[in-house]
Amino acid sequence: MGLLKTPNHHLSARAWLTVFVTGLLCLVATLANGAENLKGVALIVGQSAYEHIATLPNPANDARDMAKMLTDLGFDARSVTDRDAAKLKRDLKRFVEDAEGADVAFIYYSGHGIEAGGENYLVPVDADMSSLKDADNALVPISAVMEELRKTVPVTIMLLDACRTNPFPPDAELRRAPTASASPIGTGGLEPVRGAKALGSAPAVAENLGTVVGFAAEPGRPALDGAAGENSPYAAALLRHLAAMKGTEFGSVMRMVTEEVYLDTKARQRPWVNESLRRLLYFGVAPPEPAGDDGLITGERRQLLLTIADLPDPKRSQVELASQQDGVPLDALYGVLRALGTEKIPEDPTDLEKLLDAQAERLKKMLSERDALSTDDPEIKRLVASADKAIGQGAIVTAHKFLDEAVRRVEQTRGAVDQAEELVRQKRLADAAIYARRADASALVFDYSAAASDYGKAFSLVEKWDDKLRWNYKNQEAEALNAHGDAIGDRKALEQAIDAYQVILGFIPNGQQNRDWAITRNNMAVVLQTIGERETDTARLDEAARIFRDSLVVFEREKDDLNWAAAQNNLANVLLKIGERESDPKRLNEAVAAMRATLEKRPRDKVPLDWAASQNNLGLALYALSEREPGGERLVDAEAAYRLALQEYTREKAPVQWAMVENNLGNTLVSLGTQRNDQAKITEAAAAFRAALEIRTRETFPVSWATSRLNLGNALSSAARFDLGTGELEEAATAYGDALTVFTRKRFPMDWASTQNNLGSVYQTLGQRARDPARLEQSVAAFRAARRIYTRRAFPLDWAMTAYNLGNTLQLLGGLSDKPEHYKDAVTAYRDALREYKRETTPRQWALAQAGLGSALHWLSMAKGDTTSLAESVAARRAALEVLTLEAAPVDWANAQNGIGMSLLNLGTLERSGKYLDEAEAAFQATLKVFTRDSQPLQWAFAQNNLGDVHWNRASQGGGDAEYLKAIEFFENAKEGFVEAGYTIPIPLTDKKIELVKQQLAKK
Repeated sequence: MGLLKTPNHHLSARAWLTVFVTGLLCLVATLANGAENLKGVALIVGQSAYEHIATLPNPANDARDMAKMLTDLGFDARSVTDRDAAKLKRDLKRFVEDAEGADVAFIYYSGHGIEAGGENYLVPVDADMSSLKDADNALVPISAVMEELRKTVPVTIMLLDACRTNPFPPDAELRRAPTASASPIGTGGLEPVRGAKALGSAPAVAENLGTVVGFAAEPGRPALDGAAGENSPYAAALLRHLAAMKGTEFGSVMRMVTEEVYLDTKARQRPWVNESLRRLLYFGVAPPEPAGDDGLITGERRQLLLTIADLPDPKRSQVELASQQDGVPLDALYGVLRALGTEKIPEDPTDLEKLLDAQAERLKKMLSERDALSTDDPEIKRLVASADKAIGQGAIVTAHKFLDEAVRRVEQTRGAVDQAEELVRQKRLADAAIYARRADASALVFDYSAAASDYGKAFSLVEKWDDKLRWNYKNQEAEALNAHGDAIGDRKALEQAIDAYQVILGFIPNGQQNRDWAITRNNMAVVLQTIGERETDTARLDEAARIFRDSLVVFEREKDDLNWAAAQNNLANVLLKIGERESDPKRLNEAVAAMRATLEKRPRDKVPLDWAASQNNLGLALYALSEREPGGERLVDAEAAYRLALQEYTREKAPVQWAMVENNLGNTLVSLGTQRNDQAKITEAAAAFRAALEIRTRETFPVSWATSRLNLGNALSSAARFDLGTGELEEAATAYGDALTVFTRKRFPMDWASTQNNLGSVYQTLGQRARDPARLEQSVAAFRAARRIYTRRAFPLDWAMTAYNLGNTLQLLGGLSDKPEHYKDAVTAYRDALREYKRETTPRQWALAQAGLGSALHWLSMAKGDTTSLAESVAARRAALEVLTLEAAPVDWANAQNGIGMSLLNLGTLERSGKYLDEAEAAFQATLKVFTRDSQPLQWAFAQNNLGDVHWNRASQGGGDAEYLKAIEFFENAKEGFVEAGYTIPIPLTDKKIELVKQQLAKK
């Protein structure tokens, strides 16, 4: 057996590097709009034997091989090596003269080169430190040569295999002439000039068709010289692929060259080009191409290179990291993606990571087992060897064809095996290995169904001959069935995978509960979890959790920390999935504990990326748990976990994972900022979402883009509470609308419902601020749309949430429409929410629903003149304050205090009694601990107005002149607050109150 399988439910497991993608340049011998042969001249320079600075072993080799290739392609080519300044300038001058009248002028230079002061210089072999004091004479400027060639040659091409590191001391400076000012030398050798005088910028003659200048590496990056005695990676790629120009446009071939260098250097080097050609260019005559098996491999290899050139940087980064961490060839992993088809590559980075992990594991297995494959058939040996070579070159489809032929050969020879039992056994094992080999190749091209079939045939061949192999092949059949079922949602295949694991369990003697038993059952539980997540009940998820716990007992007994940590991670994931569906937070608490236990076995210094993944997963569980608790402690812990994960998942080395954690952090910051009335937290959250969206573009990651747009809308909606305008709310509505273009009800029902709910909340606030019943009707429609998915049976807490939100909108609609039935419907909605929100399990949500119920009852009582409803309103709001404290939820606490004051004040008015005024005043005064004039002038103004009403009531009941004066003072404060907040609607009513109080005082 081996390591157990871990389902990919966590959002983070790898880091990827971002690589710059660019094109290259090429030779030309025929123009696209004419078949006439063209005259081409070439100068090839190789500088190896430097006298005073670092020597380079390979430029002479590069020059020799390039000269031969260009001559074969029909160029009049001249090669020179190890030239001092005088000779190199003379060579270039002669070449400019010889190029006059030619159609194409080509220069290839391999050696040292530097850039300073906006000019690129070729470095002669006699250069030393003194050369830098008079560079235009002692070195060889490039721009002048290019300008001369552009005047007389239609197409000029210069390939510079010289982007090596600066051969002079780091602090050295260059002067173009002895009296000229000094300029620092670039650290990366030659590079494109960013000043006013770029290479080839001189005015061209009318017939000029353009210029191409190519560098062996990106700007500021060194090019590799290659192993001594060989070619540089750049020269090797040119030599291999320029022959492909026969009938192929130069841009495509040079993309092959670019990606060949990228693969050959394991992503450390990528060429760069600056071209201004105004015609498509092709080769006319090409050297012979490889034939036979090599020809098939080379053909697919070239198509693979073009596929890589078009792959977005974030996906390339994931492939690079998978190759590095799993120790499989970068070429082969890219070949796997090409076999899948670029249109089918998962957009979600987690799904792509899962795919790459599975295929990298198969590649490792194939590579590790190839030496053990033995056969006495020479044709099969040839086909298997060619398949191995094809896989190494990333030609996965071609490898599969070779193995198809090998299997046909196996099937043709099976009839002659039964001569002796030992020969039969050897033949069966050899034949099974061929089926398994083809199964591996089928899995690499994502034909999991065919892979499962071949693994099953391999199992049937070895079942009675080899216990270890029968276990291995049946296990691989189970994995292939699981992959097939998971990829296309085939429930039958998933059930067959479980059956296959049951067969494996039957191999364990006497039903021993040993390590193999634990690994097999754990892997079976992974399949059960996949099924369970697609079902409305949790029976399969519960079964998976039980199996993971059983596995932990065995791994702890066996002291197998690696498998123990993987099983613990699996257990944490399944507990989180179960807990998200339940009102009781028990499972979420268990998930947090399990994830903390996983971290103890995944130390940062030994497995930093696994450690970061577990920190992120811990943050997810803490965030989910925070929704079931009144305080913000869990949110603080979740924020800390995400920030720890970001210490390893940086934007530079893991951009996709960095964006994912930034997104998760943003959600936590929104919740913290909302609970604590902390505008800075919400502003930081919006910045986190916007940063994530720089990586999660719609073109590259549409689902992740929609998720972050949805979350940005949440942040903007929360931020709007600090600004009475509608700009942020409108932007939030736009963000939600963007998310709904991806989250359709059919494809993403849960995300669609979540977005509809949030859109309803934005319409609610817009309707409230603009006093627009139409917006409130839109809000009601959005909440009711969400409830089509959020049913009470399947999603009780989400159902309760939409009921609470619907109640808020209906209450506002009642106020604008003056229709008491809306208040009645709001009361019903809040009571629906309280059918699922319980103080014991969801205290904060329960308290908010109680406060909302109290508000709706208040306004219903005012419409009906009913003191009973007012008393119920006060009781509901006081219940809310048992949970909503000033420290944990200041805004919600203040709103509930204000509501109590309003109900008490109105209760006294209806009963014609002053006995509630002191309590009402205390409640309104309490709100001022949160609603200050500086931070929230509108709420402060309403509190001042309410205090004015209290003192007016006291004055009217014989309280004396002082109460009238206090009432006037508070009403004037309220008016000033409304003006400062820009909320003019209540000002006329406030003026009228002031006038009435003054009239009553005057009468006294």
